[in-house]
Amino acid sequence: MTEKTLHLAVAFDGLGWHPAAWRLSHADVTAPLTARYWNALAGEAEHAALDLLTIEDSLGLQTSRLDGPDGRVDQLRGRLDAVQIAARLAPLTRHIGLIPTTSTTHTEPFHLSTAVATLDHISGGRAGWRPRVSATQAEAGHFGRRDIPPLDLARLDEPETVQLVGDLFAEAGDAVEVVRRLWDSWEDDAVIRDVPTGRFVDRERLHYIDFTGRWFSVKGPTIVPRSPQGQPVVAALAHSSVPYAFAVRHADIVFVTPTDPEHAAAIVAEVRAAEATVGRTEPPLRVLADLVVLLDETPTLARHRRNRLDELHGEEFTSDATSFTGTPGQLADLLAEWHRAGVDGFRLRPAVLPDDLTAITRKLVPALRDRGLFRAGYPGGTLRDLLGLPRPASRYAVTTA
Repeated sequence: MTEKTLHLAVAFDGLGWHPAAWRLSHADVTAPLTARYWNALAGEAEHAALDLLTIEDSLGLQTSRLDGPDGRVDQLRGRLDAVQIAARLAPLTRHIGLIPTTSTTHTEPFHLSTAVATLDHISGGRAGWRPRVSATQAEAGHFGRRDIPPLDLARLDEPETVQLVGDLFAEAGDAVEVVRRLWDSWEDDAVIRDVPTGRFVDRERLHYIDFTGRWFSVKGPTIVPRSPQGQPVVAALAHSSVPYAFAVRHADIVFVTPTDPEHAAAIVAEVRAAEATVGRTEPPLRVLADLVVLLDETPTLARHRRNRLDELHGEEFTSDATSFTGTPGQLADLLAEWHRAGVDGFRLRPAVLPDDLTAITRKLVPALRDRGLFRAGYPGGTLRDLLGLPRPASRYAVTTA
């Protein structure tokens, strides 16, 4: 019996997720600051029929520290804005989902709603959004509007840290709620464009959202007519119970970081339990496991390349996600095993770009298809269609019997 096919995404960040990627990448070191580079990555991913791509972003320079720049000068620093990269890719792609990352901590939800809704329009219904919190003093210092106390990862259980993390995610939850309400503030048929009568819009189908909370007070409506998906896809990265709860309340996809099949099954169970707690039934959250991947023709070659990267980095690379080093065939077997544990799919983080991306698209994807785990092409439709998510109706639309 053929197994259920999985969803497959790829995560782009600079020249790859390994800090020394820029030292071995076949791309020029200036490539991430060019449109041609991002176009090539997206085209490669779409040619393999991947479900979606995500684009990393933050309000601070890439660093391994929470209190600001780490002082290293041997790693890639600097990036382009993720939303604008996605907007550049939209007219040059036809099927793949485009999910940029933005901060909810220092960015107004009204601006976020218009940017992502615009992306959904220009992509023909393939936009998504990954909201993230900004928990560092350095990021707060760019704006000067609030102070964020130091976050010590070694003291996460202390009451002050628990309160800080809880507040950041509660604020993010309100931000997503405001954005979703703004996306609904124009009904689908609000734009009339009736030249004979001179009516461009039906004002009765534009709605104030009148949101008032601890962090935001937003009247609405948005300035962008309702987008093709109605609600672009919202994704979240989660490692523990607080972000899991955020995801089940506010997201359509959650990226998780299991270490093995048993851990993957446990995470899925925790996510489903959290859904039950908040009364979420349909559609269930799509759970995709994150993996940093470094691929080569043989296990030995892959290990040698990984060792060389670590040597250039000056220490062994560690990540919030599990790292896989090996062949595409070995990775296909691992994905099949984790998929049986209950995850709906995977978001792969190439260690080096474009090298590990092409190994994914040209070697891993055929191996998954041979195993009956990945489709041969795009079925058509929006990103929601591709993920099996229904198109929601505007919450403000008046329904008639």
